[in-house]
Amino acid sequence: MSLSRAIAISSLLGWLFSLSTPAAGAEIIVFDQVHVLPMNSVQVSPEQRVLRNQRVVVKGDRIIAVGSATEVAIPDGAMRIDGQGRFLLPGLAEMHGHVPPLVDFSGMPERYLNDVLTLYLAGGVTTVRGMLGHDQQLRLKDDIASGKRLGPTLYLAGPSFNQRTVTSTEQARERVQQHKREGWDLLKIHPGLSLEHYQAIADEANKQNIDFAGHVPEAVGIEQAILLGSRTIDHLDGYMAALGGFDKVLTAKDMAALIALTKEHNVAVVPTEALWQTIIGAADSEKLQVYPELQYMPARVIAGWQRYLRAASGSYYTGATAAVHAENRKLLLAELYRAGVTILLGTDAPQLYSVPGFSLRREIPKMTAAGISNYDILRSGTVLVGQYFADKDQFGQVKAGQRADLLLVDANPLDDLNVLYQPAGVMVRGQWLSRETLDAMLAEIAQARLAESKA
Repeated sequence: MSLSRAIAISSLLGWLFSLSTPAAGAEIIVFDQVHVLPMNSVQVSPEQRVLRNQRVVVKGDRIIAVGSATEVAIPDGAMRIDGQGRFLLPGLAEMHGHVPPLVDFSGMPERYLNDVLTLYLAGGVTTVRGMLGHDQQLRLKDDIASGKRLGPTLYLAGPSFNQRTVTSTEQARERVQQHKREGWDLLKIHPGLSLEHYQAIADEANKQNIDFAGHVPEAVGIEQAILLGSRTIDHLDGYMAALGGFDKVLTAKDMAALIALTKEHNVAVVPTEALWQTIIGAADSEKLQVYPELQYMPARVIAGWQRYLRAASGSYYTGATAAVHAENRKLLLAELYRAGVTILLGTDAPQLYSVPGFSLRREIPKMTAAGISNYDILRSGTVLVGQYFADKDQFGQVKAGQRADLLLVDANPLDDLNVLYQPAGVMVRGQWLSRETLDAMLAEIAQARLAESKA
C-alpha cells in the first residue's frame, strides 16, 4: 500500500471513529425508538420476544435502562442513536473460537492478531470463548478488557491437555492447578488422553472449580466425558464415534440414550457443523474457494487450507462416507435440540474456510437445516452463553445491569436471520461501531491483504 493511501485510510478511520463514538467526557449513549429483542433468560411467548418502540440507555460498559420511548428520558448530553425501524439484540458469541498469539511465532503478518479481533466484531461477535491458549494471551484478554486494544471480550482456555502434554496422573493434576493459578477460564481437552489421565484432570478440575471442555478422546468415550463433567461437547465427534456414525446411517432411536444422558447431566454442545462438513469432506470445495470473506485472510492461511483440501486427509476425514456422516450429524443436532439439550453457537474460527465473524453466516444455516428455530438460534449465541458465563459477568440480554454488548440490525431477525450479517452497528462493552466504521475497518484489512500479496 502506498504511504498516501495508508494516510488517507488512517484519516478516514479517525474521522469515522469520531462520528460513531461519544465525544470525550460523554459516558451515555441512547438507542432511541428501537425495537428490542431482550432475549430473556426463560422461554417467553412470541408476542413478548420483541419490545416495540423502546429506549435503551448505556453508560460506560453497562446497560442502565430499557423501557418505552415515551417513559424513559434521554439524559442530558447523551449521544443518541436513531433506532427507528431497527431492531436491537445482544451481541453474539463465538463459543469455539481461536485467537492468534500475542507474540507471533508463525510467520503471520504482524497485524494479523488485531485483524482477527476486528473481524469478530464486524461479524457481530462481541464475546469469544478462545479454545486454545498461547503465551501471554491472558495479557491480551486484560488489554481488551481495559480498553488498550479493541476486540471482543475473551474467555480463554489454556494450552492443550493431550497425550504429549500430560504424562502421568500426578502431572495432570499439577497442570490443572497451574492453569487455575495462571487465570485461565477453562481447560482445553484434545484427543489422545488415556481414561486414567482424563479422570485425574476431571477430578482435579472439580476440586479447583475450573471447567474443562473440547474434544472427546477415543480412550475416554462420550459417556465418560459426560459423566465426568465435561462442560461442553464440541464438534459432536464423540457421539459419532460411539454410535458408529462415520460410515453407517443412524436413526433417532440409535441416538436417544446418549442424548438423554447429555440432558440429564446438563452438558451443552457446540456443534461447529459448517467447519466439520469441510473437515470430513462433505463440503463443496468449489464454493469454499469463492467465499467473499477470504479477502480478509492472509494468503499464507488460505494456501494452508487449500493444501488440506488437496491432500484429502486428516484425523476426521471420512471420504467416501462423508455424506452419510454429515446427515448423521444433522440428525443428531436435530434430536439434541428436540430433547432440550443446550446448544451453543460456535464455528471454530479461524480454521478451514471459517473466517472469524463471517463464519456465523455459514454455521447458522446448518442450525436452521436441523430444525432449530430462529429464536433459539439467537438464544444459542446470546442468553445461553450469558448463563454459561454467569460467574464471570452479566451479558447476553438487553436489560439493565447487563454488559453493553449490542447488535443493531435493519429488520427483525426472527423473520430473517440474514439481517445479522450486515449490522447497522455493533456495540462492544459500551463502545459504538457504526456501519461506516465497520466498513472502513474491513476495507483497511482487505487493502492490507492485497498489499501483502503484491509484496
